[in-house]
Parts: sequence; C-alpha cells; structure tokens
Amino acid sequence: MTLLIEPFRLAIPESELHALRTRLLLTRWPDDPGNESWKYGVNATYLRTLTDYWLYEYDWRAVEERINSYPQFRASVQGIPIHYIHVRAESCANPIPLVIMHGWPWSFWDLHLIIDPLVDPKKYGGDQSDAFDMVIPSLPGYGFSSPLPIAGINFWKTADLINQLMTEGLGYAQYGASGGDWGALISSQLGHKYAGSVVGVHLLHAMVLDQFEGPRSWDVTARSWDQRAPVPSSLLKYVSHFAVHTLDPQTLAYALSDSPVGLLAWMLERWRAWGDTKGDVEKVFSREHMITTAMIYWLTNTAGSSMRAYADAVFHPWQPSHSRTPVVEAPVGLTLLGGENPPGIKTEERAAAFLAGPRARYFNVQFVNAHEIGGHFGYFENPAAVVHDIRETFRPMR
Repeated sequence: MTLLIEPFRLAIPESELHALRTRLLLTRWPDDPGNESWKYGVNATYLRTLTDYWLYEYDWRAVEERINSYPQFRASVQGIPIHYIHVRAESCANPIPLVIMHGWPWSFWDLHLIIDPLVDPKKYGGDQSDAFDMVIPSLPGYGFSSPLPIAGINFWKTADLINQLMTEGLGYAQYGASGGDWGALISSQLGHKYAGSVVGVHLLHAMVLDQFEGPRSWDVTARSWDQRAPVPSSLLKYVSHFAVHTLDPQTLAYALSDSPVGLLAWMLERWRAWGDTKGDVEKVFSREHMITTAMIYWLTNTAGSSMRAYADAVFHPWQPSHSRTPVVEAPVGLTLLGGENPPGIKTEERAAAFLAGPRARYFNVQFVNAHEIGGHFGYFENPAAVVHDIRETFRPMR
C-alpha cells in the first residue's frame, strides 16, 4: 500500500511565539547559592543569560527560513507521522540513499551541517561519485513527527517504520543508515533485521540492541561497570538522565511541557556534560543552536513523547530477528570521538581498543576511525570527521 507523503513547510503562527514570550517573561526562578561550578546542576546565572538571549536576540523566523530551504515532507507510516528532510544528489548518476537519525536531546536540525557535503561532495573538495541522497527524519514523537497516536513506539519499532519509509515510501530497494544515540540503535536494528536492504551502517555509538533487558535496565552503569567500584565521570553524567527518562518520563513531562526555561535547563545540562565542552557549552554549541533545539521541542510539545522512548524500550524488550552472528550483519563503520574516550584510553588507542574488545564481535565491522575533537553530538560537533567517515564506510559498497 502506498504511504501517504505530503510536502511540509514550517510556518509557526505568531500567536504561539507570543505565548512563548509571555511564559519566558513570567518564569519563576529558584535560588541557586554556591553553584558556580554547576555541582548542583545548571547554573542560574548562565541560564538567565541564555534566557535573555532567547527573549531579546534570538530570531526564530530566520532559523525557520533556513530550515525551509531544504525540501521537507511528512509521511504517515502505519498511522505514525514522520517528518523528514529529503535531498537528492542530482549531479550523481548512482548516489547511495542514506537515512541519518538523531537521538535525545537532539533534533533533525543537529544533522544539517553534513547534508550539503554529502549530497554535493565535489563542491566541498570531494569526489562526486561519493554523493548520497539524504533522508533526515525527526524520530517518531520528536518535533514535527508528532503527535503520536499510540504509545510504545520504541527504537526497534521505529526501525520498522524507517525501513518502510525508505523502501515503500521513497522507493529505494537498498539504502544505508547512520545514527548516534537512539539513531545508532535504530541503525543497528536496521542492519540486523533488514540486512538484505541495508547496504551498510555507520554509527557514532556501538550499542548492543538488548541493553534494556534485566532488572536494572534503568541504570546506565549496570551493564558496563563493576557495581563494586566507583562510577567514573564518563558514566556518571548519564545516570540521572537515563533513570528518570526510563522510570518516570511522564511525570517529568508535565514540568518540561509547562516551562520553556525548565525544558531548556534539562537540555542544557546534557549539552554541557555530554558534548566535548570541557565545561564551556558555547565552545561547542552556539546560543542560536541551543535555543533552536529547545524551540523545536517546545513548539511541538514533544518533550514528553520523545522521552518515552526510554521507557518503551524496557516495556517492549528487543527480540532478535535471527540467531546468526554477528548480530548486526550489514557492514558497519564507526566514528569514535575523543570527547567520549573511555577512562584511560587515548584517542589514538581508541580504534584498536574497540576492535580488541568483546563488543566488536557484535557488529560486522569494516571501518573504524577515531578523532580527537567531538563528543556525544558528533554530527554537529565535528561534521567534517563524520562526513569523511561516512564516505569511507560506504565507498566499498558502491
């Protein structure tokens, strides 16, 4: 059955922007003594500065125009809305279709820096034969892929929807997939279940598909760290996020859906702690980009629906589609960034350490590359490295 696909263009009503401004002006601020180092969480002085920028300098209409410069669409796949950018490489005879997927608290716009270099590589100093048709969706329940009509749309169910969009909706018999965070899990599931259609997978994060199983599925340290030892800061920064999103997402959603500053604060802590910021978030993320991400979540009221992906991964455990090994059969390329180096591992040691470890056997690894710069949000933090590695990953598959 043909999927319903319609062109999409952003045009937020002025009344919504006015209502947002009113909420920002009426923010009730908590006291924040002794938190200059952010040891209690987001520092109020910095958050006030960022909120003032949102109120008095940020220009949503300018950003809206830049987003609308890319062709956008909305599909209904099994009744689930999926918004996406779709740019074709018109000057290449045989481009590889490539779907690239984000995570939380990302949006599709975190990936916009890699679109043009991958669609038109010659313009950016590359070989035009490396061109891709680019498909960049907002994951179900995120941004303009909303509202969700049902509960339970987790990462492996999203993979089914994305495969249907790529094959039936867009008519690609074969395609590649790339992702970080949730996008990495979805891409790995595509490379597991749909290896006949997926020519290759590129990942920023090599995560196992059954990681949400077990009695401590809410604990990000349970699988990867000795419970008798102190938790390293490289894992500790994820603990509260993972636990709350897994155990109590709807409760938190009431606060984040009601307060734009609360929403911004929850995201800001992740950008500062997970990005390669070394404590200075604007070293990596511009104020405009941070506010744009918050705007996408706020204007679509998708803080709650996007966070449910964690709980739904637990409520609906992953089931393998086959027992063959490696689990992810499609050829896999990995980009490893220095801001996420494990304790004691230097960037120049990272690729060898991964290949020597047990997780490498989970994937059909064909390419691994490590870069010094970048953290959890690699497509935005080090787009040049990601573009290079995507080209290298897929070049043998052309």
